[in-house]
Amino acid sequence: MKQFDRPAERAKQPVRRQVLGGALAGVVGGALHGGAVPVGLRTVAVAGAWLASAAASLASTATSQSMPSAAPSLDGAIRAFTGGAPVRNGKVRVQIAPLVDNGNTVPLSVSVDHPMRPDDHVVAIAVFSERNPQHEVASFGLSPRNPAAKVSTRIRLATSQKLVAVARLSDGSHWSGEVDVIVTLAACIED
Repeated sequence: MKQFDRPAERAKQPVRRQVLGGALAGVVGGALHGGAVPVGLRTVAVAGAWLASAAASLASTATSQSMPSAAPSLDGAIRAFTGGAPVRNGKVRVQIAPLVDNGNTVPLSVSVDHPMRPDDHVVAIAVFSERNPQHEVASFGLSPRNPAAKVSTRIRLATSQKLVAVARLSDGSHWSGEVDVIVTLAACIED
């Protein structure tokens, strides 16, 4: 970036934000109004009907798409992961501190008591939360090359809640484990 020695030279140079803002206003305004739009002391002419049709198409697409629906329930998120298959309790161990001071970064480990052989292994592990805005907190894919069915990460927790970890095995069965966590300082809360 060019450095100026005197304040008078700096004042003569256009500010990048003003130039970009003016150009954006000219393009958007011209596309929406189908003509020239005054920008500062100059008039920016928007050429080509394609720009106007593209802006109109974009605007109609944005308004015609429905807003995403509310997050599914915890059971719905687990059903989506398992494909509706039954989930049995056991084999999955969730390790997390029972009392968390700060929900912004919470260490979590999930292990599955199952061998990791080519013909019989854990395919995936997913972690779900009861009260986070997004119920599926993390998802991990595993292969027989993993020495053990264990994953560790850090997650965010909105408030005190139940965490559920579900493991999908190569035979198609699903196993789960859960734990309750108390969070004193909440994170990831949507208004």
